[in-house]
Amino acid sequence: MIIGAMSDSHGDASETARAVSLLERLGAEKLVHCGDICDGTVLDELAGHSAVFVWGNCDAPDLSMRRYVTALGLPWPTIPVSFDAGGKRVGVFHGHEREFAAAKRGCDFDYVLYGHTHEAADQRIGRCRFINPGALHRASPHTVVILNTVDDHLRFLNVRTEARITID
Repeated sequence: MIIGAMSDSHGDASETARAVSLLERLGAEKLVHCGDICDGTVLDELAGHSAVFVWGNCDAPDLSMRRYVTALGLPWPTIPVSFDAGGKRVGVFHGHEREFAAAKRGCDFDYVLYGHTHEAADQRIGRCRFINPGALHRASPHTVVILNTVDDHLRFLNVRTEARITID
């Protein structure tokens, strides 16, 4: 399965739309947003796609937001959001949760996607690969990732130029 992941939109729906468009052009079958949505218009960009998301530390979901998410046809997130991706288990966190810290100590997933730091990262801890796509706000450049779970291939991309980037 090809997963396209993004994080930390902080209410920037237009940058989220650019990210969604890029990830779909590159074959993403599942979209993941790793939190700090900050505005329903960001969720509008995920609606109609096979997508999951988590809330970040800057989000304040309430009953009206639950109704909005339901109306968009998106699943309400619980921590961690998890799904099967071609026989691989994927967990999604924002990165500020107690459960995220616990996952770093003992991971039950093949992949963990997370955000929060606004810095792209790729790290293996035991059998688990922890991937942070970077951020769509307060980052330079704005980045996303494409992950192929069949061959474990990962690409970080600049949303504006669509160029592949390398991380340390």
